[in-house]
Amino acid sequence: MSTRLNKPVVAFMYDFDGTLSPGNMQEYGFLDKLGESSTEFWRKSNEEARKFEMDPISAYMHLMIKETESRALNISKENLIKLGQTVELFPGVETWFKRINEYAHTKGLKVEHFIISSGLKEIIEGTPIAKEFRKIFASAFIFDAYGKPIWPAQIVNFTTKTQYIFRINKDSLDLADVKKVNQYIPQDERRVPFRRMVYFGDGDTDVPCMKLVKAEGGFSIAVYPARKKEKAGQLLADNRCSYIAPTDYSPDTKVEKLAFGIIDLIAAQENLNKLAEKKFRAKKRQGFHVCLVL
Repeated sequence: MSTRLNKPVVAFMYDFDGTLSPGNMQEYGFLDKLGESSTEFWRKSNEEARKFEMDPISAYMHLMIKETESRALNISKENLIKLGQTVELFPGVETWFKRINEYAHTKGLKVEHFIISSGLKEIIEGTPIAKEFRKIFASAFIFDAYGKPIWPAQIVNFTTKTQYIFRINKDSLDLADVKKVNQYIPQDERRVPFRRMVYFGDGDTDVPCMKLVKAEGGFSIAVYPARKKEKAGQLLADNRCSYIAPTDYSPDTKVEKLAFGIIDLIAAQENLNKLAEKKFRAKKRQGFHVCLVL
């Protein structure tokens, strides 16, 4: 899909736990139903992952099923979505998307927001911000006819997260379609080139995405809770992210200023590209051969 006749599309991509919301989403309601502490649940999950050499994400998903079955509890899709209503968000998150969209509009750009998370899609879909995202890429269950989770539909871990960046890049958002995402598409024909991508994450599991986006000409922002910037600072020192900022998304905060500044940079680059392309076409009409680098 060409963006030349429309506003250039910018992709803002977010991890969820620790990036838009404090803690892990399972800690909001689900663990209360189990009557289990967060420490104990994650201890069991990590123990199961080591014992069976499981991916940590599949381990926690399996443990959720096992623990609820042992207590005769119901974790249907509907109930998981309801749990999303109890998830806490960082300050300013609920109004963030409107502010970003409006600012980008003034610069001649269109921002689309995406989630790329190892958390549960069903819980994220229950949050008040779910409607803000063009697509939510997250771990998910398959449910039987009675609403009972029986198998993972998607397992999103720290390395598989990167495939969703390429899906956004090529506008291949249907997860059942494995052809388009692997198909060769020239860089200038991709709907969202890397130079118009921004990734927000908070920790080690976001490193592959941060590094990929940054290395390919986009921007990555490591966010951190107030007064706990050591991890984010190390990511910056290791050249794995572009910027760091506290997890306060309120107006006039550092992360908003960074986002607006990045939008300004992208808009300026797009305008330069248009001027260069216009000059190239004029030269071509005159019979000259020039080299255009976008």
